[in-house]
Amino acid sequence: MAHQFFFNTYILDNLPSPEKGFDVVQDLSEPRLRMYITQRGVKSFFVRKRVNGRDKRIIIGKYPDTDIEEARAKVGEILNEAIKKIPVRRKKILFKDFVDLYLEKKVCRMEDSLNKLKRAINLHFQDLFDKNIQDLTADDLKNELDKISGRAMALRMQELLQSVFNYAVDTGYRKDNPMDNLERIKVVRRVRKLNKTGLNKLLNGINKEKNIGLRSAFLMLIYGFAPKTKIFKMRWDDLDFNHDLWENMPLSNKAILLLQDLPQDGEWVFMGRGKFHLTDPRVAWKRVTQNAGVPNVTMDDVHKFLMRSLIWNPDKDMLRENMNDLLSDLLD
Repeated sequence: MAHQFFFNTYILDNLPSPEKGFDVVQDLSEPRLRMYITQRGVKSFFVRKRVNGRDKRIIIGKYPDTDIEEARAKVGEILNEAIKKIPVRRKKILFKDFVDLYLEKKVCRMEDSLNKLKRAINLHFQDLFDKNIQDLTADDLKNELDKISGRAMALRMQELLQSVFNYAVDTGYRKDNPMDNLERIKVVRRVRKLNKTGLNKLLNGINKEKNIGLRSAFLMLIYGFAPKTKIFKMRWDDLDFNHDLWENMPLSNKAILLLQDLPQDGEWVFMGRGKFHLTDPRVAWKRVTQNAGVPNVTMDDVHKFLMRSLIWNPDKDMLRENMNDLLSDLLD
């Protein structure tokens, strides 16, 4: 059973990610509204509905791109749409054209992430572009997946095709999903392990980074108790040093000291190229982790380790105290 509470931004922003699989929470204000939280920290609103005897889970949108009130408002509309009879499309459509339709209607991503997905589709499925989606068979799709080097990438592309053809069935362009006949590609997942010793090694490596902007951003990954995407998008206007808050979230003492020493001369706390915020400094992170002797640690590993270790408390003052105690215990 899903954990139930009244959805609000403070709680949803700070929901911990599960160690594996996903968690589900349910809104008390609109009980039909639920949310997935994946082990990567992705949060998505969804609703459930039995259609033609099958349990369907319909994604509304990712949080925070879709806010809580918007998700609540869409619940009734989506459920009414789900029970409508699917029209049979007699007119054929090319795989390329249908994928473009799928990306427009079903995929909610930031521009950089969407462009990355499009590049992957163009790279791996170009041979299918000129074929009608109605004519593609399981063997056709398996042949393309077998050409992909790297089982992790092949699995992601398999999951994408599964979703694309599910949408083709939902929109009446196909009667069946050929991906249902393919065995799921098996991948040995990397074990994400970070302990106190590794965190201190990482801290030493970060402190040796010469670029003060990158060094501060990487330190904030430890002191800020937030995922990298949220850290890198931090705005000065969202910080309240009088109450030790970032938006509606408490800041640790180390985070406050770090931020107050930075020059406040722009919109973004951590500047990237041009006038935009920092996005994905993977080259610099790789340099830091290799110098620290923990080359396999990712930025996501840091956030997951801290959130697993943090004692959650709905009271902001108590949560801030728990943050400070945890950092004091972990960092030598």
